[in-house]
Amino acid sequence: MTAPTVPDLQHIAPREQAEILAQALPYIRKFHGKTIVIKYGGNAMIDPVLQQDFAEDVVLLKLVGMNPVVVHGGGPQIDEALSRLGKKGTFIQGMRVTDEETMEVVEWVLAGQVQQDIVGLINAAGGKAVGLTGRDGGLIRARKLKMVDKNDPSIEHDVGQVGEIESIDPSVVKALQDDQFIPVISPLGFGASNENYNINADVVAGKLAEVLRAEKLILLTNTPGVLDKSGKLLTDLSARQIDELFADGTISGGMLPKIAGALDAAKGGVNAVHIIDGRVPHAMLLEILSEQAYGTMIRSH
Repeated sequence: MTAPTVPDLQHIAPREQAEILAQALPYIRKFHGKTIVIKYGGNAMIDPVLQQDFAEDVVLLKLVGMNPVVVHGGGPQIDEALSRLGKKGTFIQGMRVTDEETMEVVEWVLAGQVQQDIVGLINAAGGKAVGLTGRDGGLIRARKLKMVDKNDPSIEHDVGQVGEIESIDPSVVKALQDDQFIPVISPLGFGASNENYNINADVVAGKLAEVLRAEKLILLTNTPGVLDKSGKLLTDLSARQIDELFADGTISGGMLPKIAGALDAAKGGVNAVHIIDGRVPHAMLLEILSEQAYGTMIRSH
């Protein structure tokens, strides 16, 4: 296994370097052997420097004894592939409308291009990543999502081959973890008649974190975290406070499924859910191995 590249610390005095490393020790001890589900998305997936940072962070977490599981999105890559075919993506309440042709593109982009890029990055950084979709090992069983209009419950939107999770069988993920592999999961599920479903990656990450009894769920985003109406970062939120932010419209658009999934995971037994800024280099490592908050933490109560 090739050693991961090490950031240049020459500008930091040796004593300070030692203190930085020593500060990480309690967190390494606390989370040793624990599962950490990471939703990988946003700029961290597109910027080559941030991609490298992410891969190194995941490998380091594995090497110090944690069990990272990566669930990835791919919205911008799907939009790009659709536009090459002359199609434009449409969204209803933050969910991508997925007709048959769009579903083919989604599968090709997520399970092919994006997943294999991530597997390659992690392996190049010294890890052993393995790509999975919801079909592998019967991981994600899904059914067609019935989307009720948020303003008028009597209206139901048809969003095509978008699925909601019926059940997750985590045995394939656990088998890989036990064998020192890092699972990289595309959010694609299958139905009772073997049909394909595109599932929101934040929802998959949240549900998987629940089923795996994860210590943490980390959602990498293109925002500093959850912001209040004046744009100030809210670093620590309870379930009740989030319900209030939904009600007054502070949380809307693409953040709706993200926060809803995070809240469900917190209520479902995941100790801490972090929504962090994937544009900050090594944000994930800083969030897990230091006291500093780099986003919003959601508590179940």
